[in-house]
Formats: sequence, C-alpha cells, structure tokens
Amino acid sequence: MQSEIMPQSEQPFEQSPAKKKVPGFKRFMRNFLIILVLVAGFCIYWFFYNSYSKGERTGVLIKITRKGNVFKTDEGEMWLSCRQMTNPEKFYFSVANDSITTILKNLQDDCVQLTYTQYRASLPWRGDTKYIVTGVVPINKN
Repeated sequence: MQSEIMPQSEQPFEQSPAKKKVPGFKRFMRNFLIILVLVAGFCIYWFFYNSYSKGERTGVLIKITRKGNVFKTDEGEMWLSCRQMTNPEKFYFSVANDSITTILKNLQDDCVQLTYTQYRASLPWRGDTKYIVTGVVPINKN
C-alpha cells in the first residue's frame, strides 16, 4: 500500500485553537460588561468615597445617639449658633470614629467647632447623613 501524500496547497485548512474567532454577539456582550463594570466602579467611587467638600461648623452640640437596625452608627445634632436664638438652624451629622464620639458625648450642651467631610451620598455603615465629622474642638465661652 502506498500512502498518498497531498501537496501542501491541497491539504484541508485547519484553524489553530488559539486563534478561534469569537462570534459578534459574544464579543459585544463581553465588551459591554467590561464597560458596565468600569462605569459602576467609577460611580461607586464618585458618589460614596470622593469627598464633595470639607469644612467647619460652630454651634451648640445638642445630642449624640447610636442608632440603626443593621449597622449601628453614631449620629449627632447641633444648633448652628453658640448664642441663645429663637429658631436656630440645625446641623445633622454622622461620626465614623469612636474616639471622636467619646469626645462629643462629653461635650454635649457646649459650644464646639466640628470639622467635617461631605460626600455626595451616604453609606449605611458610615452613617445616615452625608456629613462625616473628622474632628472636634471645644469653644470656650468667656
């Protein structure tokens, strides 16, 4: 028996397994999912972790409470004036640091200056408000 040898140009064409073509719909879905994950990641960073503003507010600290159903967070309330007023504006804030919470509990009904960071949206484990207190300084009333 004689084996037939086909010339190289007549051999059937076989694709290598590494260069298989991805169908158009699968390629579209893969690219769409990659873009969707990148956009979702950017939005999460932008709204929850990128600070919108930083500032200070001075007033009388009214209360500090620990509340929440699943995530217990420290929430505070302050009048934005150190003088007696008829209708002072209230400032609601959250505290993420336990040492700041302890200091604030000792300074209730006193005039304080709070340093805060404002975010575009709130996270359940960070607090109910967009304002997160990062520092506190007692104000002496002399």
